[in-house]
Amino acid sequence: MRKENQTLVNEFIFLGLSQDFQTEILLFILFLLIYLLTIFGNLLIIFLIFMDSRLHTPMYFFLRNLSFADLCFSTSIVPQVLVHFLAKKKTISFLRCMTQIIVFLLVGCTECALLAVMSYDRYVAVCKPLHYSTIMTQQVCFQLAIGSWASGALVSMVDTAFTFHLPYRGQNIINHYFCEPPALLKLASADTYSTEMAIFSMGVVILLAPVSLILISYGNIISTVIRMQSVEGRLKAFSTCGSHLIVVVLFYGSGIFTYMRPNSKATKERDKMISVFYTVVTPMLNPVIYSLRNKDVKGALRKLAGRKSSQKQ
Repeated sequence: MRKENQTLVNEFIFLGLSQDFQTEILLFILFLLIYLLTIFGNLLIIFLIFMDSRLHTPMYFFLRNLSFADLCFSTSIVPQVLVHFLAKKKTISFLRCMTQIIVFLLVGCTECALLAVMSYDRYVAVCKPLHYSTIMTQQVCFQLAIGSWASGALVSMVDTAFTFHLPYRGQNIINHYFCEPPALLKLASADTYSTEMAIFSMGVVILLAPVSLILISYGNIISTVIRMQSVEGRLKAFSTCGSHLIVVVLFYGSGIFTYMRPNSKATKERDKMISVFYTVVTPMLNPVIYSLRNKDVKGALRKLAGRKSSQKQ
């Protein structure tokens, strides 16, 4: 009995995004460029927020957490994918696969919670501006950030425990480019219904619940903004909240598509493309959206550039 419960598979083989070598070389260049932009953009956001005192506000405190989560999120997947683009056999050990899922879910689910917290911060700023400083205190901000990381850790532990509680025997070829629970469950040598229900339940907690909070927050924000008499104030509110909404739609849309629908026995190419979108592309877009659409961040960047040029002179 004990022997039957042991996992016989000690490594997994990925089919990857393409079987054509020339296509993989092109993908390697593309993914490397995206990864470098992701690292540079998110590190720049973190550095600017740390250096500029004008950005020492709750919104940018949460943005700094989001940028750090994006760095970890991308780094947990992309470097391995880059190596596999140049390798004939795309393998990963059972332990490394488990580690990748833990880290990927931890930072990914934390990002879900952070986006909800950021929507609440914007709700307080727009709808209750006179009480903003008393509501969003430093202590409250720390508690919300810690709660976001704790919720990510909880979902990661539950999903990982249920995924690797199943036995994996014989079949070890994953039609995917990294270890992700929906793709891994297709190889399980036992019934996956309870695990799928556990992952779905965690998806309700970390995907649907935050989305509901975001919709409520932005419903109140839009209602308040429409009633504003100042055109300048209305434009500023829409500009600040617009960048956040773009991130929310991109990240939650692809995440809900992957984790909140029945898990089929075969992985479609469309599923892999959607995974690329939220694991590779979105972490790069976040700093671009926030920096290009945000006057405060652009001002901090110009201030830093001006300081550098004056030092050279």
